[in-house]
Amino acid sequence: MEPRSAVSPLMPRSPSNLNIGSPSRTSTLAMRKSMAKTITEPPSKRRKLDVDLAEQRNEAIGNKYVKGKFLGSGTYATVYEGHLRSDPKFLVAIKKFKFITGDGDMDLGLNVDTIREIKYLQELSGHPSLIQMYDIFSTKDQNVSMVLEHCPNGNLEEFYRSAIPYTNADIKAWMAMLCRGIYFCHSHFVLHRDIKLNNILIANDGSIRIADFGLARSFAEPGTRMTPNVITLWYRPLELLFGAHHYSGAVDMWSIGCVFAELIGRKPFMIAEVDEKDLDTSAGTLGQIEAICKRIGTPNEDNWPGVSKLKDWFEPKTQQPLRDKSHFMKMLPTAGSSAVDFLMALMPLNPLKRATAKQALQHSYFTSEPRPTETHKLPRKGGGGIEAMAASEVQKPGQVGGEDKYKGVARKLFN
Repeated sequence: MEPRSAVSPLMPRSPSNLNIGSPSRTSTLAMRKSMAKTITEPPSKRRKLDVDLAEQRNEAIGNKYVKGKFLGSGTYATVYEGHLRSDPKFLVAIKKFKFITGDGDMDLGLNVDTIREIKYLQELSGHPSLIQMYDIFSTKDQNVSMVLEHCPNGNLEEFYRSAIPYTNADIKAWMAMLCRGIYFCHSHFVLHRDIKLNNILIANDGSIRIADFGLARSFAEPGTRMTPNVITLWYRPLELLFGAHHYSGAVDMWSIGCVFAELIGRKPFMIAEVDEKDLDTSAGTLGQIEAICKRIGTPNEDNWPGVSKLKDWFEPKTQQPLRDKSHFMKMLPTAGSSAVDFLMALMPLNPLKRATAKQALQHSYFTSEPRPTETHKLPRKGGGGIEAMAASEVQKPGQVGGEDKYKGVARKLFN
């Protein structure tokens, strides 16, 4: 297999690009003959031949893979382990999407989150911190399947809740990879809008992969209205909680700050103190705003000019001055001074004061001691295995996962 750098970032990282599992010489010649024939046919026949050729190509892609064991299923997809037919050692994850059904079980097509995920994984293919989509194909029964990179070590959420030890140097390495991946997204004018621990997968070599682009969208056009109902509640910044329709990559940077604090403290950082059933209601939103005010401080026109003009603004019940560095040093005693500086750069209430992904990568945190762990030395066990990867892939975008694991946690955090 060629190294990762051998494939252009502009091309999907298909195994066929890696010189493995390509269509046979015979099938390739057959397709070329079909193309030559198409040119000489009248328009009506040409259209049919074009369709036939596309079907041949689609079938050739699907036949490159062998579907293996079932790994998990969710609202919009089912995930299987698989491998290349030509190389059983080359493992993949096959994500089979479900069609939305309407009245009388009529198929309405793919869910919009599914379409987003396919679109942005194609556009952003090639970066080492993003999960790679190798191929996409449909079957005769019209099911659409996406072939993804195999991440056998699970995700960071399972990892940080396990008993497996990791160091501040390991966290620094993960954060560098995460920030590089999000910088790549933002430099291509794409917001992820659902950064959280269980969307960060652990690859075979110990490096991380950002997954689940079901809530991603382009922000190339300034002034474009966007929905504030994105990002899993516990990782959602105040501008979205107050109903902002115009926002930037700062929303992803807030989520990265939450991930960073959770990895250091090995516990949830900010959780709405509400019942599980209320997480997706206005009570959940109010609870999350209160949680942020207690942890970070209360927004007002002095520390965030213009905040009172946001659509859903109200004056929070909790009135807490902005927390200073000593507060975070006490809250995260194992972090160290430069790590706390980095956290505070990621999490100002005012999004205009938040570090961009580029600024985050230039922060002194990454050049201070300890230096980031080398990739091949990063811990790999404890992330829940390939089943945890599947669970991440089938979870509905923006959904809080495993709420039952955190019952009562908010009260312990804030009491």
